[in-house]
Amino acid sequence: MQTIVHEMRGIPFFLLKEYLEEMGGREVEEDVIQGEGWTVRLEKMEPFRLFSLSVGQTRLTVEMEDHVVEDFTERFRKKTLRAGG
Repeated sequence: MQTIVHEMRGIPFFLLKEYLEEMGGREVEEDVIQGEGWTVRLEKMEPFRLFSLSVGQTRLTVEMEDHVVEDFTERFRKKTLRAGG
């Protein structure tokens, strides 16, 4: 079993939940999404501020069984990949 804590900026809280549900998870309690071999707890954080810019932040605590780590990580990375310019 592995636990990873990751803080994300710029992806809305509701969208992170939606992505996890698209990956096969379901909400088992408020802000806790569980899939086969993994559980993610989402926590809203204070917005990140840089001068007048404010960006939402979410802390994800991901618990995964060892055999799903690579698959979960790759699928989640693809869901949350953002292009910049």
